[in-house]
Amino acid sequence: MYMLSVVVGTLGVCYASVPLYKVFCQTTGFGGTTRRLEDEEDVLVPVAEGRVLRITFDGQVSSSLPWTFRPAQRDVRVIPGEAALAFYTARNKSDHAITGIATYNVQPPKAGLYFNKIQCFCFDEQRLGAGEEVDMPVLFVIDPKFLEDPQLKRVSNITLSYNFFKTGDDDDPELIAALEAEAD
Repeated sequence: MYMLSVVVGTLGVCYASVPLYKVFCQTTGFGGTTRRLEDEEDVLVPVAEGRVLRITFDGQVSSSLPWTFRPAQRDVRVIPGEAALAFYTARNKSDHAITGIATYNVQPPKAGLYFNKIQCFCFDEQRLGAGEEVDMPVLFVIDPKFLEDPQLKRVSNITLSYNFFKTGDDDDPELIAALEAEAD
C-alpha cells in the first residue's frame, strides 16, 4: 500500500507540475513569460512623459507545421501604460486543415514581468483550413512599474517572439470529421 501511495503521489505531482510551473512563470515573469490581464481593475494608464519603448516582433514555425507565420509590422513604439495592438499573419501552406498553438517569450526575460497581454491569439489553439490565411491580433500593455525597475533602466527595446507548433489533434480522424461538419 505504501509503494502504491508513493507511485500515485509521484504521478500526481508530475501531472500538477506543468500548470504550477506555468502559474509560477506568469506570476514572476520567469524566462520572459508574459502576464495576462483579465480584470477591469488591471487597466493601466499611460505614464505622462514616460520614456518610449520599442516593441519588436518575431515569429517562427516548427518544422512539423507547414505554415508561414510573420509579424505584420516589424515594431511599434509605446509608452508604459499605453495599450498597443499588433498583428501577425499566418498561412496554412498544406492541402488540409491543421491546428497549431503558439508559445511566446519576451526578451529581455526580466521584462516579461511587465509585459501584459490583454487579448492574444496565443491563448487558444488556432485551426487554419487548407491554404487559409488569417491575421492574428495581440493587444498588450507594458506595466508602468517597468520604469521603476533598476535592472531595466537602460532597456529601450523589448522583443516579443512566438513559436507555432502543430498540435496532435489533427491526427484524430473523428475530430477532423466533427470539425469539418461543424464548419459546414
